[in-house]
Amino acid sequence: MSVPASQMWTVATYVLRQKLRGRPRYPLVLMLEPLFRCNLACSGCGKIQYPAQILKKHLTVEQCLKAVDECGAPMVSIPGGEPLMYPDIGRLVEALVARGKYVYLCTNAILLREKLEAGLFRPSKYLSFSVHMDGPREEHDAAVCRDGVYDQAVEGIREALRRGFRVTTNTTLFEGANPLRVREFFDAMMDLGVEGMMLSPGYSYSKAPDQVHFLRKSRTHELFSTMLSNPARRWKFNQSPLFLRFLMGEHDYECTPWGNPTYNIFGWQRPCYLLQEGYAETFQELLETTRWEEYGKKSGNEKCRDCMVHCGFEATAVNETFGSWRGFRETVAVTVTGKL
Repeated sequence: MSVPASQMWTVATYVLRQKLRGRPRYPLVLMLEPLFRCNLACSGCGKIQYPAQILKKHLTVEQCLKAVDECGAPMVSIPGGEPLMYPDIGRLVEALVARGKYVYLCTNAILLREKLEAGLFRPSKYLSFSVHMDGPREEHDAAVCRDGVYDQAVEGIREALRRGFRVTTNTTLFEGANPLRVREFFDAMMDLGVEGMMLSPGYSYSKAPDQVHFLRKSRTHELFSTMLSNPARRWKFNQSPLFLRFLMGEHDYECTPWGNPTYNIFGWQRPCYLLQEGYAETFQELLETTRWEEYGKKSGNEKCRDCMVHCGFEATAVNETFGSWRGFRETVAVTVTGKL
């Protein structure tokens, strides 16, 4: 696994504090969406399908920081849309770093070199560019529906690394993914020098144009088990090893939708980043009034049947790591040996 020691310590002590306080539900990562606007039109994305008047809107920095302070999560992920199109992205990141939040700025990297040359960001242990890379060149360009984006992303990654920034990748895999090709992609990312890779199976956004290629549960287990068996020692993943084992079918977890709450121009999204079933005005209202029992596998909710996405289950895996000796021992073993 590849997470800086200071970040691991921050997360570990945060989780333990929540447990000592007896909090059954607490946030781990805030998914902060300052805008839905993007410079790509990916077939698996539902964000850019909003009407023009919605795509023109964005949160203010003050609204973003209020949500961050209200939530209290130690990590903030900034997806979108494309965050580098947010007019105040430099000021927002600077303010989050000043608060000691670990920031993952999720980007397709088309604008990354331009923004770096403009001096919008400074290297920090708190800031990582999480670059969207959905596999090798051909597969990635097909996923984002535009040729040449893979090469632009690689150029952006190299420039960020040259300037001393932390860089990770974020890969969503869909039906038809070739395990051998993905393993070659892992090698390519390690050759490039990224800090670590994040993986997740695709989930069926109701607004996404492509509803055919999202993975079902059995196919997720098959794909990830084949892909991650006998992993190369050099591969580094920027996520919980228990979550990766869950994707391989080695664990059966329940979703923790409040672990990665989402805040955007509509408010606090119920119940999670993937489903839009109303909004709350405050984070506390989200926690206290959402009918959590209606979501997850045990609920029988059809929408949750095949979901194994990181925003629902990564927090579950982290909770397992620090909530049981078995989970802790297993996490340490995988981290030390590199064997999933």
